[in-house]
Amino acid sequence: MSAGRGDRVAPPAPEGQWEVRFADAASAKGWENLAQQARENTYRAWLAMRTDPRSAMETSRHHRLKGSLAHGSHRGRTCEQWQIEVTGGGRVWYLLDDARNTCWITFAGTGHPRATDRS
Repeated sequence: MSAGRGDRVAPPAPEGQWEVRFADAASAKGWENLAQQARENTYRAWLAMRTDPRSAMETSRHHRLKGSLAHGSHRGRTCEQWQIEVTGGGRVWYLLDDARNTCWITFAGTGHPRATDRS
């Protein structure tokens, strides 16, 4: 879907920062729901993905996923998959595409993702 009237304009990433893009429409919708619930924390998650997506100081709120969730695929590329805990249940999962210097948001939502219950 291309941008249209009334859509928010995301600034392009400046030199040294990462682009942040949605991998699919569901993650875009989940992001909007998360932003409505926790505006400031969602902004901080966006900033972290933009400036330090592969945090050297992993925390319980920002870390690489483990097991079968440690990697994901987007457009034929296998990438590391990370998580930011935005609220107690709200999460953002993203893939680090080093070749494109892009974080692909694969999940965003106000509820805890069920996929973590399986790994």
